[in-house]
Amino acid sequence: MRSTMKRFRRVAVYCASSSDIDPAYVEAARDFGTLLVERGYGLVFGGGRVGLMGVVADAVVAAGGETIGVIPHKLRDLEVAHRGLTELLVVDSMHARKTVMASMSDAFVALPGGFGTLDEIFEVTTWNQLGYHSKPAGLLNVNGYFDALAKFITHAADEGFVRPVHRELLLVDSDPRRLLDRLEVAELPDLKKWIDRP
Repeated sequence: MRSTMKRFRRVAVYCASSSDIDPAYVEAARDFGTLLVERGYGLVFGGGRVGLMGVVADAVVAAGGETIGVIPHKLRDLEVAHRGLTELLVVDSMHARKTVMASMSDAFVALPGGFGTLDEIFEVTTWNQLGYHSKPAGLLNVNGYFDALAKFITHAADEGFVRPVHRELLLVDSDPRRLLDRLEVAELPDLKKWIDRP
């Protein structure tokens, strides 16, 4: 098993850029941003001022925490970049954004979101599976948002497409404090021999 560090410097947060959502998700995002600062963690995120991204960042800023946004030129030029951050890094592509965010973070958390959120959290989980890094990842399951996804992952494991040991690479919890507690002590499996060989 690969033990993760007990203390994170920064946590990457992936979440919706949409604002047309249930206020409960907005409240959860705000609370999570505040919680990161309480834990002494900096925030790494997509750099936007809209949707849950902006809510999390605003909460971290309001609580006096570090905020690092990573945004592609195209999105910055659409004037959705957050202007009140500790640092805003502008990159050339979505791929570069994900790479920079991963390199600057010690753990990854997805809040409710759509295709982009799922793409980002699954990519860093896959990088764990392939041994490109050893950093824990989790889903904050606000109002059961990720219930169906968690069920699908279990189904994929039952059908043999996800190994049981890999299933534990993505933690799911409805309580933000408990999720961070679990990420802090997560032990990642040694996955050097994850590919079946003839």
